[in-house]
Amino acid sequence: MVNITTYDFINSNSRKTVWLMILFPISLAVIVYLAIFLISAMGTDNNQTYNQISILTIANQTAIYILPIVSAIAILWILISYYTGQSFILSTAGAIELTRNNASEIIRIVENIAMTAGLPVPKVYAINDAALNAFATGRDPKHSYVVLTKGIINKLEKTELEGVIAHEMAHIGNRDTRLMLIMIVCISFATIIAELLLRFALTTRTNNSKNNNAAVIQLFLFALAIAFYIYGYLVAPLIKFALSRTREFQADATAALITRNPQGLIDALKKISGNSTINKLSDKETISPICIANPLAKNKQNSFFSKISGLLATHPPIEDRIKALQTMDGYRLNRH
Repeated sequence: MVNITTYDFINSNSRKTVWLMILFPISLAVIVYLAIFLISAMGTDNNQTYNQISILTIANQTAIYILPIVSAIAILWILISYYTGQSFILSTAGAIELTRNNASEIIRIVENIAMTAGLPVPKVYAINDAALNAFATGRDPKHSYVVLTKGIINKLEKTELEGVIAHEMAHIGNRDTRLMLIMIVCISFATIIAELLLRFALTTRTNNSKNNNAAVIQLFLFALAIAFYIYGYLVAPLIKFALSRTREFQADATAALITRNPQGLIDALKKISGNSTINKLSDKETISPICIANPLAKNKQNSFFSKISGLLATHPPIEDRIKALQTMDGYRLNRH
């Protein structure tokens, strides 16, 4: 990681974003096709007409109608969310914009950090929550946002707050925000579609209980829902892990270089650790990766899907991040 420059990281993230936008509809189509194939195989067990046709033929005929629709919707979702995704994230977090009139000191710190980093000044938002957390979002440095909780604003010293803001500015400069915005879009799409399909399946059972085709339709909808859940909670986190495993370490190192004060971010991380749960985001597993620390509630962190995703977490333990920072600029692990 020491030999990787910021420009290398930016170029790498730009390539990964393109690949992600390509892989998302392709991998999604593969998962959906497998679900279609499974349903086709199950349909041949009790239907003599289906037995006369190969399972593969049935699956292909069905996929011809379904896959183009799924792929088109996925691509359209990405394009729309690429330009509006940050608004969705800010709205979900309940973030309110800060200005010179209500937070002049914070705006001044952000402006100074942006100037030092050679980046446009992002818009600054606050979440009315006592927790200590922060994140950045946006599709590029010219359309970027830094979000801070009221807790982190009120409880951190100036040097510590500078370290946190520099960390988020590093994500903006490294184009992490664009990469993670697309990643959130991909996971959100899959999980939302899965929930809709599940509801349709239950509705089909209720409204068509006397229809002979109801069981087949319901089974098909359940299979598609499971396929989208698998993508959202297993496949997408795997892609996320492969794309950004060094993201937080790089942002920490860049922040230390921007502020010339690794200790500020070290002290901030120590205070943030164990006090980072944001009420508005406490159950938003798709948004949690963009925060400087895990914002999920304890019960959500222990959920089945969180444990699976946790195996592929992009946030390394805060203790490891602190150790990495302590090695910068002549710091020793036993320095206090």
